[in-house]
Amino acid sequence: MAESSTLRDARAPSLEDLEDLAAMAWQRLPDHFRQVCSDMLIRVEDFATDEVLDQLGIDSPFDLMGLYQGVSLERRSFGDLPRQPDMVFLYRRAILDYWADSNDTLGDIVTHVLVHEIGHHLGLSDDDMQRIEDEARP
Repeated sequence: MAESSTLRDARAPSLEDLEDLAAMAWQRLPDHFRQVCSDMLIRVEDFATDEVLDQLGIDSPFDLMGLYQGVSLERRSFGDLPRQPDMVFLYRRAILDYWADSNDTLGDIVTHVLVHEIGHHLGLSDDDMQRIEDEARP
């Protein structure tokens, strides 16, 4: 068992901690995967906004760990006007809530959410996304 002083002083990972985990996960992803979405931004927030939750028909903010926001590749055109950069949002509190009941590491969960949100953007299958996650494991 961990020393009680270690547990007493423990803190939940911060937004910055999850940003660091997301950056490490991004660097471990296969090069070809990262190159396809090189202009994408990754943002970490505590929860999705009420507006996002309402649009998706989600009652609890703990039910959404991540979200891709942008125009998916299959819907883009060369004639499109300049637009906001694509973004993947990772929602810290929902991720931590999931982690608390999981046997997975926090890094594995962040990687999973990141890959799946980007994978939806690219139109990948679940099998493709699983292969990418497997490649990204240290």
